[in-house]
Amino acid sequence: MPLLEPDPETLRPRTARAPAPDRVTDGSAAGTPEPLRSELTALLGADKVLWKISDLVRYASDASPYRFLPRVVLVPEDLDDVSAILSYAHGKGREVVFRAAGTSLNGQAQGEDILVDVRRQWTGIEVLDDGARARIRPGTTVLRANATLARYGRLLGPDPASAIACTVGGVVANNASGMTAGTTRNSYRTLASLTFVLPSGTVVDTADPAADEELAHAEPQLCAGLLALKAEIEADEELTVRIRAKYAIKNTNGYRLDAFLDGATPVQILRGLMVGSEGTFGFISETVFDTLPLDRRITSALLFFPSLTAAAAAVPRFNEAGAIAVELMDGNTLRASVSVKGVPADWAALPRETAALLVEFRAPDEAGQEAFEEAAAEVLRGLDLVVPAASVTNAFTRDAGTIAGYWKARKAFVTAVGGSRPSGTTLITEDFAVPPDRLADACEALLQLQSRHGFDAAVAGHAAHGNLHFLLAFDAARPDDVERYDAFMQEFCALVVDRFDGSLKAEHATGRNIAPFLEREWGPRATELMWRTKQVIDPEGVLAPRIVLDRDPRAHLRGLKTIPKVEAVADPCIECGFCEPTCPSEDLTTTPRQRIVLRREMMRQADGSPVEAGLLDAYGYDAVDTCAGDSTCKLACPVGIDTGAMMKGFRHLRHTPREERIAALTAKNFRLVEASARLAVAAGNAIGERGGDRLLESVTRLARRAVRPDLVPEWLPQLPGRAARELPRTARVGASAVYYPACVNRIFAGPEGPPGTSLAEALVAVSERAGKPVWIPEDVAGTCCATIWHSKGYDAGNRIMANRIVEAAWGWTAGGTLPLVVDASSCTLGIAEEVVPYLTEDNRALHRELTVVDSLVWAADELLPELTVSRRTGSAVVHPTCSMEHLGDTEQLRVLAEACADEVTVPDDAGCCAFAGDRGMLHKELTDAATAKEAAEVNSRTYDAYLSANRMCEIGMERATGHPYRSALIELERATRPPGR
Repeated sequence: MPLLEPDPETLRPRTARAPAPDRVTDGSAAGTPEPLRSELTALLGADKVLWKISDLVRYASDASPYRFLPRVVLVPEDLDDVSAILSYAHGKGREVVFRAAGTSLNGQAQGEDILVDVRRQWTGIEVLDDGARARIRPGTTVLRANATLARYGRLLGPDPASAIACTVGGVVANNASGMTAGTTRNSYRTLASLTFVLPSGTVVDTADPAADEELAHAEPQLCAGLLALKAEIEADEELTVRIRAKYAIKNTNGYRLDAFLDGATPVQILRGLMVGSEGTFGFISETVFDTLPLDRRITSALLFFPSLTAAAAAVPRFNEAGAIAVELMDGNTLRASVSVKGVPADWAALPRETAALLVEFRAPDEAGQEAFEEAAAEVLRGLDLVVPAASVTNAFTRDAGTIAGYWKARKAFVTAVGGSRPSGTTLITEDFAVPPDRLADACEALLQLQSRHGFDAAVAGHAAHGNLHFLLAFDAARPDDVERYDAFMQEFCALVVDRFDGSLKAEHATGRNIAPFLEREWGPRATELMWRTKQVIDPEGVLAPRIVLDRDPRAHLRGLKTIPKVEAVADPCIECGFCEPTCPSEDLTTTPRQRIVLRREMMRQADGSPVEAGLLDAYGYDAVDTCAGDSTCKLACPVGIDTGAMMKGFRHLRHTPREERIAALTAKNFRLVEASARLAVAAGNAIGERGGDRLLESVTRLARRAVRPDLVPEWLPQLPGRAARELPRTARVGASAVYYPACVNRIFAGPEGPPGTSLAEALVAVSERAGKPVWIPEDVAGTCCATIWHSKGYDAGNRIMANRIVEAAWGWTAGGTLPLVVDASSCTLGIAEEVVPYLTEDNRALHRELTVVDSLVWAADELLPELTVSRRTGSAVVHPTCSMEHLGDTEQLRVLAEACADEVTVPDDAGCCAFAGDRGMLHKELTDAATAKEAAEVNSRTYDAYLSANRMCEIGMERATGHPYRSALIELERATRPPGR
């Protein structure tokens, strides 16, 4: 064990607690039992078998209200692995559940035996026919697929609100639709073909002309069974009419029996049945979609009504006017959404009865947009709208920012409302559909039902399609509250089916919570046909038992998860998973959601239990050490949960008093530390240039093992040399801004090779060239943005440096008279925002007078309009940093790059590089994992320039791609250098 290895006990929850009824039992503390673990390791390899108790717990939860502990988690990388898993399950009588993003709301991504992660190794999109079609792997998020398709003016038909996180495979498996898909643009209607693996291991590509012949040879009983079911259904005229009627509105409850009517052959039938089958018929390994036009002329409005029923009554008018989306939000939803950044604060005081419609029209051209706007205006003239808050306009707009804000509020329905629920309560998300012309009646009936059962639920939905969602919160640890929920569900299902002949699941799929009510909606004849279909395709019941089909009338109450209280910053989390695609460690250790899930399980445990001990042993590395601390999870989370901040807090808890004193000492003496670091870099490079890189790597690795990996950096050959000892000479008199070179740029030099100008020289030169000279204070040495201490949780050192830099900056800028231009985006963020909680009251007052400007913004907004570009490069690829995302500066990076290059590319897979100051040297495996997808995309071709705006991120991307990244400001200086120079 390393000398300074932190004690896991420091992270043990200190709150008094009783063991929760749904806690993981001590018998599972050792993780995956034998011989299951060793057999699967021999079958797949150790790296594809996750067996620790921490692995099982973090996969036990998803966005649903259920929690089931798998016996093992597998991470296959190809079809051979999937077939091997299914063959093993058949031979051993085991059960298999496939899980992708875990954003499903009904427990269909959870299993109690073998759980298979089909997200991590299953991403990628290939554009076909100039965008008319797209071949997409199942682990690709909808947002990622649409980002690629947008370049071709196309998009996918399904558009779920969880597009940021949900995967294409999950969308197909659930037939998830969203705001605009309805019954005509969903997966069932827009899939061109599928490739899937049946429970037997047989692989079927529905696009293969020989697919039926090959399937008949491999699975004759399956083919005969499907055709027999088809003949039986078609012979029953009453049933056929009923099936067609059920799919006239949105419906994902049960299996797609219309696949037997729409498909002529077994392969065609299977193609339809796989959609919405929730992983119970096979694994979807590839999809080919027919894409749809991306109409870019958009007009939207958020219209306020005195009541939910009044809003619902207006929906048919907008449908007739041609609106592509009509979204309904009730007062609870609107009020809760104020927790979402950008939503007007005065919505918090909206009257309880208020409701709103988000109405959107999309057209391919100006003429079409104007025609829609005229139709919309005509509808508006006949409506009685209200203005319950000053921010309400009740007007249609083309402004992209305003429209984006409307959608941000709408898409945050589940997360924002769920985040505002009472602490400790479980969230249920229900989803149903009625004929659109009966929406107003359904709203009124739903409100009455909620009131009778004591629920103050939030309601929203895709009103254009008669599809409503509502949220219920109850305490799953209290039997009486569970029974209250059950009573509500019994009456709710009767209401939807008997009064409205609706769908109990419109787009969220059956899952575990509606499976017991399947027969209530479909009747015994159709339900039995679904059971027989499952028997034909999966006769041994290997895949996802108790999902979709379950004869237990109380199955919806089994496995409900309690939500124990955790740290305040994370307590509102509803485990939706929106944060996961942005997390640098998602493919290495844990995600933000999983970090919170693990913490909650610790809170369910008795103090000192074997399960808690196992979780604590793994949590230090899996959660705390390998968190980049970039807080991009906060940006992705609709309610702004900053798991990175929680991990920094845990880092602080692990520090000994001695470590805190040393960190504070480095802050006090940072001038000496800075000079020493520059000398160390120079010495390291000198040794490296003489062939000593391997020696340095070996020495630092030994030191890391002896001391502690999270304290001692590893030498990386990609590290640049030391920066020049002297900064460029500048004058205070006549300066337009104060230029603060970040300590990282005072320690490390820029990339080698042309144009041969340091970042400081470049910024000084372009500012002078634009007639807006900058001044570098003579006493910047020994100062820092404090991120070094903040990111590691050293509170005392952070406080010292935070106050020092603010006091210095206030003096340099003449009390805030001049802007402070900072040349590293992470340092800009640090000075502008992150130092504030650590300042004295006096220094907070000084900070409020400062104007902190990132060098990208300074160059793009202030300098570029005054500069003349005299030389351009052919192509450039840019890496936006996570700090730019926080600051909102990514557009300025693009603007600068476009000024310098004829072609600029922002990779679709661009994300945080996780170098995070020195974390890329402490845990280089983190940066390797974080940059893998972006690096693969970048290296798919060559570029003339590789640009970013943070030196450590540039080092991380150079290490990942093998190409020298440099600041966009250096490229700007070269591009605007007068001819001949």
